[in-house]
Amino acid sequence: MHNRFNLSKIFWTVLFLGISLLSLQAQDLKYKTVEVNGQTYYEYNVQSGEGLYAISRTFSVSVADILRHNPGAERGLQNGQKLLIPVAGENKGQVVSPSQSANVPQSSQSPRPFQSFQSPPADQNTTFQHTVVLGETVYGIAKMYHTTVDEIFRLNPGAREGIAEGQVLTIPQRRVISQEKEENYRYHTILPKETLYSVSKTYSLKPEDVMRANPGLSVETFQIGKTIRIPFFESYEVILPYEEQTTNIIHKVSRGETLYSIAKRYNVEVQEIQRLNPMLEGGLKSNMELLVPVKRILVEDDSRSNANEANRLLTQQIPSERVNVMKVGLLLPFLDETRGSHLRLQEYYEGFLLAVEKMKNNGANIELYVFEIGKGDDTQKLQSLLGTMEMQSLNLIIGGVSDAQIKMLSDFSRSHNMKYVVPFSQSNGEVLNNGNLFQVNPVQHMTYIKTASVFLQTFRNANIIFVQGGANDKNEFISLLQNDLRRNNVRYETLNATTTLSSTILALMSRSKENVIVPTSGDSGLLRQITDELRKVQESDSGFAIRLFGYPDWQAYSNVKEDYSLFNTYIFAPFFANEQSRDVEAFKSNFRKWYGRDLLETFPSYGMWGYDTALFFLTALQRYGNNFEQNIERVNVNSLQFPFHFERPNNWGGFINSGLYFINYSTDGRIIKTDKSQ
Repeated sequence: MHNRFNLSKIFWTVLFLGISLLSLQAQDLKYKTVEVNGQTYYEYNVQSGEGLYAISRTFSVSVADILRHNPGAERGLQNGQKLLIPVAGENKGQVVSPSQSANVPQSSQSPRPFQSFQSPPADQNTTFQHTVVLGETVYGIAKMYHTTVDEIFRLNPGAREGIAEGQVLTIPQRRVISQEKEENYRYHTILPKETLYSVSKTYSLKPEDVMRANPGLSVETFQIGKTIRIPFFESYEVILPYEEQTTNIIHKVSRGETLYSIAKRYNVEVQEIQRLNPMLEGGLKSNMELLVPVKRILVEDDSRSNANEANRLLTQQIPSERVNVMKVGLLLPFLDETRGSHLRLQEYYEGFLLAVEKMKNNGANIELYVFEIGKGDDTQKLQSLLGTMEMQSLNLIIGGVSDAQIKMLSDFSRSHNMKYVVPFSQSNGEVLNNGNLFQVNPVQHMTYIKTASVFLQTFRNANIIFVQGGANDKNEFISLLQNDLRRNNVRYETLNATTTLSSTILALMSRSKENVIVPTSGDSGLLRQITDELRKVQESDSGFAIRLFGYPDWQAYSNVKEDYSLFNTYIFAPFFANEQSRDVEAFKSNFRKWYGRDLLETFPSYGMWGYDTALFFLTALQRYGNNFEQNIERVNVNSLQFPFHFERPNNWGGFINSGLYFINYSTDGRIIKTDKSQ
């Protein structure tokens, strides 16, 4: 369908745009500038109804920059409120411009030159850009964008040597219609001055369509250089930026007009008019109706109110639907006896039931449906279960062990818009592309990166000594940690574990600093050797402050645990149950009362794993309803073993738990567990 269009409308539209541009340029002159602590700011008075997003776009700065320089602005703006807006391009003190803020290198990887973010290319039909964030790997990025590691290496040869936070990678655009159940998407890197409204117009979508495709999109995440997901239906459709797109209008030829004069009026090429109107081969005639390709931006209703209405979606939450009766499904391969799996899953279920009982005693109305789903890649039983009315009426599903089970449950949760919790798997990848999914078990690589960062903050002034020996099971962590130390100019020493360890380590000790000893392996034999040698050091000279630093594995070494407090030991772990805690002891006692036996000796404890998971997600569902993900950071429960801190890996994916504890076995015999998740 073509638009009948009057020439005068184009004239006035062009005139209006010209006046608007002059107005905007003049507008810059009326803002007073001030200098504070070496940084230049505009002084800006908030207008009625204006929000942070609109102001950030006016000044081409990020919302984060405005909040950083205006404490309290996150609680809302008032008419007439004065804001300090950092002048774009200034880079004094700690201020970073929005086009650079995602690329300040803070990675735990070794420093290397990489492409810094400037401006993504306007043509994103064959490739787009991805800015690496903390903890990402090339493998994970490939899964996120439905491509391969080899394709990323082909477009980014330097990535073979490793990637760093802030590095910009070129990613092949997804252009194949998927045969799988999920919808089809391509990807778009946000350009300077783009808004939710303009991006939507570029792809001929409603702003609501873009929001639905990106459940994590908000004022904070819609930023220059960030990637969003765009629904697409034609595999090889070529998309131009909105400013370059045209639409055909109908022009009725008046007497005396020529092709040249018509083309000039509409600011198009004569050849374009000829291409759309083959009948011009017979000459131009009066009253002839011609198709003329005109820029969409000139003919469509692009009022500021429409743009503001669309952009307000970034600040709105989906109304929370409260749940009177919480229907929860627990789906696990309870009969799979492989390596005693059925015993661990039974205990997980038993711990889960204790949390359900606790919630019911506190007034929650819960219907729990428990399903045996078969083992491994055999998903026939699971497939038949998903077709039942019970499954389709659930508010929340928890379970799946194998990748095949998780994939099927993920597809089901997506098609039924149902929240889905993956309790055990760390690496199935579904969380990268399903906004309804929650992964409880933290990713090991992310745990290592976060631990290295906390270690640096805690011990940067200490005398750090690495002791090599045992199995090479912690190479990834040690490499990340040592790279962090080198990049921050923190010195450390390295020695090998030998029969003369006590004398060699003594030579490296400092009397003026705390000495932090870090084994490069989680091996229990190496740990025993180090503790024996450190005892000798203490016996020969008690003037040294010695601390051990170790791994989650050390929770299981009962024959060495008594030595931890001798050396004021720290261990890091994404899970830890403090045996000295009254809550842990009460849980164990309650478990014994209900089931007539003690918990299995596993690390982590499966009984507490089930209890913590149920308590957290049932609390979230009870307090905040079906859309509890919007308040996930406000869900606080007294968990026994797991810290919960959920973060989205991208604008369209689900949530990954990045919880982390530092545990200190202090010299006075206490065990102090500190949550370092944030």
